[in-house]
Amino acid sequence: MSSSAVASPLSAGNRASVNINAPASLAAAAGVIGGAALLGALINPKQAALYVLGAALGLVLYHAAFGFTSAWRVFIADRRGEGLRAQMVMLAIASILFFPVLASGSLFGQPVAGNVSPAGLSVVFGAFIFGIGMQLGGGCASGTLYTVGGGSTRMLITLAGFIAGSAIGAAHLHWWTALPSLPKISIIELWGPWTALAVQLVIFALIAAVTVVFEKRRHGRLIEAAPSPRQGLARFLRGPWPLVAGAVALALLNFVTLYLAGRPWGVTSAFALWGSKIAAAIGFDVASWPYWSAPARQAELNGSIFNDITTVMDFGIILGALFASSLAGRFAPVWKIPLRSAVAAIAGGLLLGYGARLAYGCNIGAYFSGIASGSLHGWVWLAAAFAGNVIGTRVRPLFGLEVERVKLTSC
Repeated sequence: MSSSAVASPLSAGNRASVNINAPASLAAAAGVIGGAALLGALINPKQAALYVLGAALGLVLYHAAFGFTSAWRVFIADRRGEGLRAQMVMLAIASILFFPVLASGSLFGQPVAGNVSPAGLSVVFGAFIFGIGMQLGGGCASGTLYTVGGGSTRMLITLAGFIAGSAIGAAHLHWWTALPSLPKISIIELWGPWTALAVQLVIFALIAAVTVVFEKRRHGRLIEAAPSPRQGLARFLRGPWPLVAGAVALALLNFVTLYLAGRPWGVTSAFALWGSKIAAAIGFDVASWPYWSAPARQAELNGSIFNDITTVMDFGIILGALFASSLAGRFAPVWKIPLRSAVAAIAGGLLLGYGARLAYGCNIGAYFSGIASGSLHGWVWLAAAFAGNVIGTRVRPLFGLEVERVKLTSC
């Protein structure tokens, strides 16, 4: 008979004993409160609320360690499916909340619309290379932001590549969108909200069931997460949270985003904006790119980044994760990064950014919010990105990157 133990970056005892990083906690709290006050005064109260909402997302992502990249990797490499099952819970709750509202077109009197995009060759290729980039870069879009906030210096390199790749993708997008593609297809409009919801819930259940079958076949049982060293209020404030708690919180916060922003949560359009502004500053004729030709996008390019909803939410995610990591006593940046790892971070970031533009979004805008919006392109994105993750997981060792597997010991 054998038993399994999953290695953890910090043992339960260590996590229980670490002290709160007070300076980082205070700086993060001041950044959230002060930033919200400035946005409320200079832009509008709604922008301030979205910034705080981003901070809440960052805290949830960090405390629940809700990573799309690691969840897919451990299933591909070791058939552990807890992370994938949590994603199905998140998608199910979001779909239940979103579908009736999107069918009506309003939420508490606020007009709302889902993330529905065409599904064509650009989506397939973009999502596929995004999947490879997830494993080389070490994170997805939300994962990159919350790990940067959590103190990962390597992910700063990934983020820089992500921004550059997003700008290059914006410059090339018109060529990719000219390739064969299906139109925007919403299963809510196609089948009605209740039939569409029933179909999606069945698919989520089937995916979760498949992970259970594979995990039991590999390990003989479902692998349980290590027990938390904290309980009650201490666990809520300092983590770690159960994955399912993170899934529920992310679904609810995306629904709040739908209400405040009029559309679901997204991440990477801000990277294209930041990268394009940097490119313009160093002399590129960014305004001539077709990507920025629409009046609304011209206003984004010419205006302050703080007018952009996605930008303020992204900044909020970073500060929310900084606050969470400092409360947990785990904010401790390490500045020495192996060369192979740094090269993988650059390559991964470029693939992430370029792929996200081609695929009309990332793991948040296309996968999470796309599927929750009933968009066919969200499902196409999932299939292509998962295939890319298979390739990315296989090549990680070439760059000295870990592929986590359960260690079996006799008992």
